[in-house]
Amino acid sequence: MTEEALLKLWNEKRVQLILAQVAPALVLIAIFVLAAQGTFASASDASRYLAIAVAAVTGILAMVSQFAVIREANALIVDLAKIENSSEVAKRIAASKSFLSLSAAIVLGLGLLIFVLIVWSVLG
Repeated sequence: MTEEALLKLWNEKRVQLILAQVAPALVLIAIFVLAAQGTFASASDASRYLAIAVAAVTGILAMVSQFAVIREANALIVDLAKIENSSEVAKRIAASKSFLSLSAAIVLGLGLLIFVLIVWSVLG
């Protein structure tokens, strides 16, 4: 692949990573609003567990998507590093492998933290 094609693919992966966060963010907003209004305090146990399950499934699917994008971006970095006389942008992207690893760790860590906070806010 050419440098231009790889850079275009890199940008597509960045957009995919961002879009993978939209659905979970909407679910989190809904749960936050309901928790802030005290809705879960008077809700049935089934409703509370359903809210937790929906948040978990949405988050897990988003994390799987994000990990797939990160894995593919790692392959792109390898390919970009092989290009001779590449642009400065390509060189900087090719040098960002550690940032992708950090991104994967952050996705996992924050995902777990948010899930714990959801359980706490829903179950009280």
